[in-house]
Amino acid sequence: MNIINKIVLVTGGGSGIGLAIAKQLSAKNNKVIITGRTADKLQKAAEGLANITTMVADVNNTDDVKKLVATIIADFGGLDILINNAGNAYVYNLSADADATGKAREEFETNLFSVLNLTEQLLPTLTASPEAAIVTVSSILALTPRSTLPTYSASKAALHSYTQVLRFELAKTTGIKVFELMPPLVNTDFSKEIGGENGIPPSQVADDLINAFENDVYEIHVGNTAQIYGLSQVDAFNAINAG
Repeated sequence: MNIINKIVLVTGGGSGIGLAIAKQLSAKNNKVIITGRTADKLQKAAEGLANITTMVADVNNTDDVKKLVATIIADFGGLDILINNAGNAYVYNLSADADATGKAREEFETNLFSVLNLTEQLLPTLTASPEAAIVTVSSILALTPRSTLPTYSASKAALHSYTQVLRFELAKTTGIKVFELMPPLVNTDFSKEIGGENGIPPSQVADDLINAFENDVYEIHVGNTAQIYGLSQVDAFNAINAG
């Protein structure tokens, strides 16, 4: 897939994996739109970068999403690549007083339902693009859960299933390519609470996505996600939860 001179939207693009991806794509002369909830954070992220436009939007807010879609169409004439990167996670252990239901509602709202909504809203303009793509950013935990991220793991497993079906359905009637980026632990602010300093750099995740675009690899097993993918379910669970 050609990834030069595209119009790209990256949700959660103000830091971490989203910003690393935005940097890589902007360097390839794409027009990259990054979204997030905080204007100052987005503006700081975009400093010194070419081809970056910031738009404040909460992907969980219906009105924000409608405004975002309308602005992209009005200002850019459409969209070629949607990268669903925004995420939310709670670190906790399941117990009688964990409030797993409340935490899961918030995680699923960002990690799954916002992806469904934004993707549906942008499908008409993506379909009109001569060469379009949708990317979901799931996780190694879509393959096997981590005990301290029980409902986050569940939300990413649900996103993995949705992505597989979306790829299958869109292939029937459109030319839209659907990619799933599945990183392991990454060294970002998002993952500090679970030892993110031991993770891979977000630039490695972005590199693997660029390579996948260029070679049409639709399920991207970054780092040791490839090893986990090759293990049995029992072995994978033990590997993720070791220590």
